[in-house]
Amino acid sequence: MQTTTIIYIILALLVSIVISYLQYFYNNKSKPKVNILLFSLKSISIFILLLLLINPKINTKTYKNEKPKLSILVDNSKSILYFKDNNNLESILSKFKSDEKLQSKFKIETFLFDKRLKVSDSFDFKGNETNIYQSLKSINQITKKENSPIIVLSDGNQTIGNDYEFINSKQKIYPVVFGDTTKYRDLKISQVNVNKYSYIKNKFPVEVILNYDGQENVNSIFKIYSNGKILFSKKIKFTKNNNSKIFTTNLTSIKEGINYYTASLDKIENEKNIRNNRKNFSVEVIDEQSKVLILSSIKHPDIGVLKKAIESNKQRSVTIEYNINKNIQFNDFQLIILYNLNNKFKNTISKIKANNFNFLLINGLNSDWNFINNQQFGFSKKAINQTENYAPVLNNSFLTFLQKDIGFNEMPPLVDKFGEITFSKDYQSLLFQNINGLNTEQPLISFLEENNQKIGVIFGEGLWKWRASNYLLNNSFTEFDQFIGNIVQYLSSQKKRARLAVNSENLYPSNSLVNITAFYTDKNYKFDARAALEIIITNKNTKKTTKLPFSLINNTYQVSFEDLESGDYTYVVSVLGQKVTKYGSFKITDFEVEEQFTRANVEKLQKLANKTGGKLYHKNNHQQLINDLLNDSSYFTTQKSIVKEQNLINWKWILFLVAILFTSEWFIRKYFGKI
Repeated sequence: MQTTTIIYIILALLVSIVISYLQYFYNNKSKPKVNILLFSLKSISIFILLLLLINPKINTKTYKNEKPKLSILVDNSKSILYFKDNNNLESILSKFKSDEKLQSKFKIETFLFDKRLKVSDSFDFKGNETNIYQSLKSINQITKKENSPIIVLSDGNQTIGNDYEFINSKQKIYPVVFGDTTKYRDLKISQVNVNKYSYIKNKFPVEVILNYDGQENVNSIFKIYSNGKILFSKKIKFTKNNNSKIFTTNLTSIKEGINYYTASLDKIENEKNIRNNRKNFSVEVIDEQSKVLILSSIKHPDIGVLKKAIESNKQRSVTIEYNINKNIQFNDFQLIILYNLNNKFKNTISKIKANNFNFLLINGLNSDWNFINNQQFGFSKKAINQTENYAPVLNNSFLTFLQKDIGFNEMPPLVDKFGEITFSKDYQSLLFQNINGLNTEQPLISFLEENNQKIGVIFGEGLWKWRASNYLLNNSFTEFDQFIGNIVQYLSSQKKRARLAVNSENLYPSNSLVNITAFYTDKNYKFDARAALEIIITNKNTKKTTKLPFSLINNTYQVSFEDLESGDYTYVVSVLGQKVTKYGSFKITDFEVEEQFTRANVEKLQKLANKTGGKLYHKNNHQQLINDLLNDSSYFTTQKSIVKEQNLINWKWILFLVAILFTSEWFIRKYFGKI
């Protein structure tokens, strides 16, 4: 009890005595014996009331013994099942959990992991992916004390995530190796890199990474084939020291649509695992032949940059014309780019309006805004004779076409005349303006679509700076060229804008999660979150259908399928209550990533143990791990003191007692005629 509380109690006692004395003895000449009783009742009543206000408390201290935690992480992936080591793992885990000495020293907690960490004692070894790094990171966040060891029962083979041998762990990690540790000769296609899209009759590159694990020299043949026809073949030789090959070949896009390919390595003698000798990949071939006309009355670096960016796609060609009044056959072009529009373009604008041609307008310091405003394109600008720098800000809600962030916030500003922009028609802005560090809702790049005519507007010149900046950031012009390509592809396309857009991969590995997303807009092409979407997928071989509704997540509709069989699938996405549908297809390969390993990764597990101060064990000497943990003095039980604050007074009984005392005093005074 605190000293101040004791002082308050003493003062309360004195106050109660003084008040009672003043009432019954001070200036009271007749002092019958009953006054002593009344004095006592009054003093006790007041003292108890004051004590209730003071509410004295005392602290009680108890002690609790806290054992260190022993976290056991169990690999629940299919690779354990593939190595036929699941029974051994479960048996050894049972020994860890049932060891009485281990239980007396540690608080044992069991977790399983595949692509993520889970708290469970039930294992099925059906995980399609393994992320050891994320699992160890999660367990470190749970067990923050440094004397909490971690046991990892795994083959050490990881399929996704960061490299776990470089993890920073506060806890010592003790890996126990499961799976086959024998080294076999093995060929493997580690990776196939290919662009997602190509254009018809165009060559597209295929980069392949091949690896060999073995001591002897071996020869094999690498092939790429499609529909049973070999498209590429090359003899490959591997040695102990020259065990990795990276090469690139070019294939020709012949058929429009999704084309599936298979890369394979011929089996070598005594090769145990041949499932990793094959990889499937796909390319979507687009039939797009676009001619673009750039009209400008001035010469500017932007024009050359636009030509280079657009023609980086071999299916597109650019014609530049500075003679505005030249007799040009506009029907020969899919897109017209008008640079710094002024009254010299009067005849050109008349032809564009008469034929509903798609065009991109790029404004700048030489633009005549009085002339532009009079054309009634659907937008206008109250421009003044003063320049302004406009930095780009990406609109994350832009739905007209898919455009990733290529580092727009790092781009230098575009230059244009200062003024407020207003629209009289529906539009979508890809980029907003940032003026002197202040984000605004004013558009920097916008698109309008009406009566099958598409119009794009860039409110500023200086695109050449963007291409140079993008090269400095990425050592490549690719991302900027793709950005301009997306604009050109949208504006040059004659297809009417669809209200429903569906995005899915062409290929999915076996037993992987199939994620499909969709965007749906209303008739004004604004995102509609009120709709109900559903998808029906059909296996082409078995004709089995599956129907699921979409879920609305962060302004997109999403749906996921699990455990789909290998094969070709078609799907149809429908908007319930609307005559809006979208068709598509995808393929699930028989590629099992967890079956690509021939042996346990002992080397990485050893590095993990060394880095965290632990020790590597094999499944046959797991008892040694138990003994080492029991004999390790750094793991000890700590005694924790718990201080609890308790009230000395039960206010309900105190109030009851005060009521009795005051009532008794009142009756006694009444009886002796003192009231």
